[in-house]
Amino acid sequence: MSNAVALSRETTRKVRDTCLCLHLQRAARAVARRFDEVLRPLGLTSGQFSLLMSLNRPEPPTIGQVAALLAMDRTTLTANLKPLERRALVEIEVDAADRRLRRLVLTPPGRALLVVAFPVWQDEHQAIEALVADSDADRLRTELRALS
Repeated sequence: MSNAVALSRETTRKVRDTCLCLHLQRAARAVARRFDEVLRPLGLTSGQFSLLMSLNRPEPPTIGQVAALLAMDRTTLTANLKPLERRALVEIEVDAADRRLRRLVLTPPGRALLVVAFPVWQDEHQAIEALVADSDADRLRTELRALS
């Protein structure tokens, strides 16, 4: 690529300072690290907490429903389910009406872990939300949902 034209340092700074993708990724990683740290004593990551919480509903959801909710592809979701299955926090069952579908069942130990994890999540969530207290956290959530 000897004929390539170099971008100016000004262009690099512009991307660094204005790129929504970069700023969202950095914020997401920072927030995830904070939740990972407080959930670690429970043997959970922030992603696992979100996954377990997504299963806490009256009817077990399908893999496709959870993948859509978490904005994950099915392969990634399946990989993320494996450690939770090994810990007997989640079971994958064949749908009674359509044997092609798999439903994700939060087990009693999974529900019990969520009961313990929720106050930990809630405390950290409040601490993080306090960091954006000068702005409107509800507005931020609305805008983030609009992006997804």
